Amino acid sequence: MLSYLLRMSFLRPSLLDLVDIAAVAFLVYQIFMLIRGTRAVQMLMGFLILMLGASLAQLLSLSALNRMLTALQAVWLVAIVLVFQPELRTALARLGRNRYLRFFVKPERSPVLEEIVVAARELSKARVGALLALQRENSLEEYVDTGTRIGARATADLLRTIFTPYSPLHDGAAILEGQRVVAASCILPLPREFPAHSDLGTRHRAAVGLTEETDAVVVVVSEETGTISLAVGGELETGFTSDTLRERLQGLMSAPAASPASAPEPEPVLERVPRG
Repeated sequence: MLSYLLRMSFLRPSLLDLVDIAAVAFLVYQIFMLIRGTRAVQMLMGFLILMLGASLAQLLSLSALNRMLTALQAVWLVAIVLVFQPELRTALARLGRNRYLRFFVKPERSPVLEEIVVAARELSKARVGALLALQRENSLEEYVDTGTRIGARATADLLRTIFTPYSPLHDGAAILEGQRVVAASCILPLPREFPAHSDLGTRHRAAVGLTEETDAVVVVVSEETGTISLAVGGELETGFTSDTLRERLQGLMSAPAASPASAPEPEPVLERVPRG
């Protein structure tokens, strides 16, 4: 019996078979990482249930149900593309930001980063507090749900309008994904630990809290001093000018999300707020 099994070719995978299996496993893992924390998870479960129902209908010879589900299979592929359009767009954009591809393609200055820099500069001059969360790889959908959805193209004028004192959306954070302001007046988590004697306000604490939980980059403008700060990887950096903020954001947003130790640092020496 053992000799018979050893003679079966499919039990002796070649190197190409192992590469094929590893590639499929990697793609499946990346798909699940892409949709983790989004509504796409529930949608995917719905598709899996429909596929399971089709298989059971065929197995149990339920002719009417089987014909209906078989007919639906023709449009499932199109439906998946439509339903997962935002996730597919994010995946393609992430592929384009791959570190190996950037060797061949010269990165261009992001227009949305320039709008953020201009808005931060103007808000700083006017001593208007602001909190801007920039999504990277981790989804911020759970925090988007705490605010008011906007879905408009990110411009400096829009960002200044959102944080105008006493406006309906000025209190909380604005969350940006790609080129758009997804939502405003969002509630961010506070950090697990922070010095009790710290004189930093709620905006700065919320910025640190979000970057402890996700790989987001958060820009903070102090209402009291007009100081521009940036939080990433659970650390808060202060003392930015327009030029240093632009340089730091370009380095963070053009590179894959990394641990704070490996995140690129700007040339100017900035003050890092101690965590105690």
